[in-house]
Amino acid sequence: MHELSIAESLIKIISEEMHKHGLRKLLSVQIVYGQISAIVPEALETAFEILTHGTDLAGAQIGITVKPMVVRCQRCGREFSPSHDVRLAPCPDCGEDIGHSIISGRELYIDHIEAE
Repeated sequence: MHELSIAESLIKIISEEMHKHGLRKLLSVQIVYGQISAIVPEALETAFEILTHGTDLAGAQIGITVKPMVVRCQRCGREFSPSHDVRLAPCPDCGEDIGHSIISGRELYIDHIEAE
C-alpha cells in the first residue's frame, strides 16, 4: 500500500505550506491524481485520516479528483483519451495502435489547501 507513503509526503508538504503562511488548522485539501498512477483513492483517504489523527490537520476534508489519461499518437499527433489499455488503443484519426506517448494521467499533486 504505497498510499501510506504518499499520504505522509502530502502531509509534510501541507504542513510546510501552512507553517510558511502562519496557518494552524487545515479545513480541506484537494488532491489530483492521474488515472494510471495506481492510486486507490479510498486507501489514500484512509491513510490521510489515520496519519492526521490528533494533529492540526485532523478532521480536514480531503477531496480527490482523478485526471484522465491522455495520449498522443506518434504517427499523426492526435491527442485522445483511450477507453482501455493504451498499448491496444487505436488512434481515432489514423488507426495506429502502437507508439502513443502519454501526455497526462500519471500526475499526483495538491490542487489547493484551505486553512485558517
